[in-house]
Amino acid sequence: MPLVRINLAKTASAENVRAISNVVYDAMTGVANVPANDKFQIVTRHAEDELIYPADGYLGVTYTPGIVFIQVTWNAGRSIDVKKAFYKAVAEGIAAKTGIRKEDVWISLVDVAREDWSFGNGEMQYAPKE
Repeated sequence: MPLVRINLAKTASAENVRAISNVVYDAMTGVANVPANDKFQIVTRHAEDELIYPADGYLGVTYTPGIVFIQVTWNAGRSIDVKKAFYKAVAEGIAAKTGIRKEDVWISLVDVAREDWSFGNGEMQYAPKE
């Protein structure tokens, strides 16, 4: 059920894009109990002037042009502990597999109701049971 949007620099290599995609998916299935094969992702590469972040940092975190913005829209209901573990798994996994700084892995989670999805055919596959 998640939809993942990954926004990163145009200069990111194909290998890094694949690694980031796989790390996010692995964290979703391994930490957040997302079903296998539920991998819907949109990757967008941007020119340097299209990724905007505070030059002086924010909340004690500083950023570089290598910043990666990840937004995950998924079903509501996950605990704070699961979300914290997800953030950690994604940041550490991306750093380990790509060399991108953990500080440059920016993540936003968007919780939605189960009925807010259609996976095709114009149907509400997660419709409430009557």
